[in-house]
Amino acid sequence: MSALRLPRLPDRSPVKITITLAPDLHRHLSTYADLYREHYGDTESITELIPFMLRLFLETDKAFVRTRTRTPS
Repeated sequence: MSALRLPRLPDRSPVKITITLAPDLHRHLSTYADLYREHYGDTESITELIPFMLRLFLETDKAFVRTRTRTPS
């Protein structure tokens, strides 16, 4: 069998977690969701926004990115 150009796809099974937020953080996230709606015209729940916010945070944290590029996943 010849080698395929496309490697095996990574696990894409979602992982559900439960977190507890401080009231002020919840208010900030609610405000952010309101601003998102005003800016884009789309209503997204906090639970829909959080994964994207976390991904953006991790992708733009220079120290984390530096460490990830040195450490294979």
